[in-house]
Amino acid sequence: MTAESGRSSVVTVEFSGARGGESPLTWGQLAIWRITRWLEDGDPYFNMPWVLPVYGRHTQDAVIGALRGLVERHETLRTTCEDAADGPVQRVASRGRFDVEVVDAGEDKPLAAAKKVSAGLAARGFDYAVELPFRCAVVTVGGRPRAVAFALSHLAVDGWALDVLAGDWRALLAGDELPAPGWQPLDQAAFEREGAGAARGERALRHCRAELSRAPETMFDFPRITAEEPRFVRVGMESVAVAAAAEILAERWSVSTASVLTTASAVLLGVLTGHRRVVMQLIVANRHDPRTAAMAGTAVQDGLLVLDLPDGTFADVVRAGHRRALMAYRNAHYDPYRMMALREEIGRERGGPVDLSAYFNDTRTTAHWPNLPKVEPAGDPAAVAALTERTRFFLVGAWDAVDATVFFATGPATNTCRLYLLTDTACLPRSTAYALLGGVERLLVRAVAEEVALDEVAELCGIVPIERPAVREAALPGTPESGPAETEQSPATERSREVAGDHA
Repeated sequence: MTAESGRSSVVTVEFSGARGGESPLTWGQLAIWRITRWLEDGDPYFNMPWVLPVYGRHTQDAVIGALRGLVERHETLRTTCEDAADGPVQRVASRGRFDVEVVDAGEDKPLAAAKKVSAGLAARGFDYAVELPFRCAVVTVGGRPRAVAFALSHLAVDGWALDVLAGDWRALLAGDELPAPGWQPLDQAAFEREGAGAARGERALRHCRAELSRAPETMFDFPRITAEEPRFVRVGMESVAVAAAAEILAERWSVSTASVLTTASAVLLGVLTGHRRVVMQLIVANRHDPRTAAMAGTAVQDGLLVLDLPDGTFADVVRAGHRRALMAYRNAHYDPYRMMALREEIGRERGGPVDLSAYFNDTRTTAHWPNLPKVEPAGDPAAVAALTERTRFFLVGAWDAVDATVFFATGPATNTCRLYLLTDTACLPRSTAYALLGGVERLLVRAVAEEVALDEVAELCGIVPIERPAVREAALPGTPESGPAETEQSPATERSREVAGDHA
């Protein structure tokens, strides 16, 4: 159905893939599947609207042929999932059919019309057991295809996988011969069940046990306040100054821009809540392996970051945060159900569950901002500070229920740092969310000019620490009550992916 005119038709497309099969879910699929079990049937929460342009002039048959090629290449687009006697399974269809709606753009521009159509396609949930995990429509202008609108299930794809599909889409439209994909979710599931893959999962769980044992029981151990309605609010900041400062500091301190932003967020959260040890979950793409880097599927899982904020400078804690983040990235590939059991076990040992409701997600597709304006002179603190005049803050939206207390995230902009923060307003009000975002900017801009002591951060950033009851906090390293010793691995031992796909 078109967004404006109502003119549409449906084409049924038959496909034939190289293989089919059945296996348990991958750990990435399980991470999503576990949460879908908490939702009502038909809930569209895990649907991903997506739009692709039709490059060049192509007939409708050519565009539909490229869609068929995409489905035949990537088994994840031919996969259904359901519970079975021995646990959830994925089933890849070797043959089948799917419908393509053909929609006239009406008065809208093609991409704008496609966005409306994709939102409509994504508005209803998938029946995971019987329905292919995508819906699609071709948007036309004057009968010529100009864009394709999709709704995809997060069980089938994550943000990284969309880049894989987009690259293949352009090649298929151009008529290029593509080599067969070398690694599919069926292969990944087999890898995780035995040998090196299973051993990696065990190492990750051992790492997480050590981190959970020393993490604070909660970052939010203070009285609740009257919440807004809706309760969960997401605000944003666009700051060229943050991006420019992060680039300068990352180079100066030999870390990543992701680590600069992650650590700044953790420091401000610790300063606000009065904790000298911060625990956050990082959303990790799990694409370090070249095989999974080229796989269309979903691989995102949570990595555990426990960061100490001892006396010293912000530079010191960013270097430590970079090392801890690399460890979190390396140890974010595990069986999610085993992790649930581990968290319950640690909770029993410690006399209460560990709250892991603070998150950071870097959704950028590159490690830098390639279209930033130049800072002249290069690295000049005054020039960076002047960029704050361009900063703007804005409200994104509000929701009744979200499974997080604090959720920092970057956006995909390439010419500015787009930083978001979602908070539970029964814990941290909207004004505090804006203050934390502004604090990130003040901290990074000042750090370009001079060393910043951690005990100066609250005053510098305008953060008023929350008064909280005296509680016993897990001791910092080197004290009698400290948890298991940290075992660092060299960053050179494995390439770390800074970009972590979308959080489920």
